[in-house]
Amino acid sequence: MRKTQRFRFRKIFPPPFNPSLPRSRPFRAYSFVPFSPLAMLDPIILTIGGIVIGIAIIERILERWGVIDLVDQFAKVMRFILPVTFYSALLYFFATFMF
Repeated sequence: MRKTQRFRFRKIFPPPFNPSLPRSRPFRAYSFVPFSPLAMLDPIILTIGGIVIGIAIIERILERWGVIDLVDQFAKVMRFILPVTFYSALLYFFATFMF
């Protein structure tokens, strides 16, 4: 049986000459725009959310009082207003929030 010869990679291909690079000093980077969950507490978005929740509570109260016709009118209006409000608030949030 024949013996296999082993060649080291470094003997076949010597490493390229790299001059030693001077070490750079470590530096600290500071971010001027910190990411914080409190940034989502924008007064405009909170106001829009409060108005929507208020209208939903008024609709529940009217339903308990038995004024179904007025509740149906609220439901028809809110079927259009809620998606528009949601997407507008989402667009406003991403337009004004700095990442």
